[in-house]
Amino acid sequence: MIRINLLPRKKRVVERQDKAQLWLAVILGLVLVEIVGLVVFHGIKNEDLRAQETKNSELSAQIDQSKKIVEKQADVREKLALLRAREEAISKLQTARTGPTEVLLELSRILTYGRGPSIDPARLAQLRRDDPGSAFNANWDPRRLWLVSFKEEKRKMRLEGLARDGEDVSELARRMSLSASFGQVKLLPARRQRDSANNLDLVRFSLEAEVKY
Repeated sequence: MIRINLLPRKKRVVERQDKAQLWLAVILGLVLVEIVGLVVFHGIKNEDLRAQETKNSELSAQIDQSKKIVEKQADVREKLALLRAREEAISKLQTARTGPTEVLLELSRILTYGRGPSIDPARLAQLRRDDPGSAFNANWDPRRLWLVSFKEEKRKMRLEGLARDGEDVSELARRMSLSASFGQVKLLPARRQRDSANNLDLVRFSLEAEVKY
C-alpha cells in the first residue's frame, strides 16, 4: 500500500488563496478609494457649479436692473426734452406777445425829455469818460423830432420820421445804438422837406435796426 503525504501541498494552496484574497482586497480598496475620490470630486464640482450658477443669477439680475434703469433714464430724458420744448414754445409765445410792447416803451423813453435809452449806468459813465461824443445828450429836446411810420417784421424794424435838422436824427440813432433793445442801427439817406404850413425846413429820415426781445 502506497501512502502520499498531501499536507504541504494543501498549505501552498492555502497560501495562494490568501495572497489572492489580499490582492483582491487591495484592488477593492483602490477601487473604493477611487470611487470615494470621484464622489468627493463630483461634490466639489457640484459646489463650484452651484456657486457659478448663483453668480450668473446675480449677474442676470444686475443686468435686468441696469436695463430697467436705462429704460427709465431714456424715458426721463424724453420727458425732459418734451418739457423743455414746451417751455421754449411758451417762452417764445410770451416773448412774441410782450416783445413789441417793450420795444415801443423803449422808444417812448428815448423820445421823452429828461430820459434816455436803457443802458447800464456804469457803462454810460465809462463812455462819457472815454468818449463824451459817444454818449447821448441828456439835454436834447425830443420834440424836435417825430415819427410818422413804424414797421417791424421778423425782428427787423424800420422807422420813418421828420426832424428839425440832421443832428436830431443823429441823436435818435445814437440813443437807439446805446439801448439794449436795439442793434445794428443804420441811418438811411435823408432828404430835405419844406413844411409850408409852418414855414419850416425839415429833414425826412429813415432808419433801420434789429429789435431784441
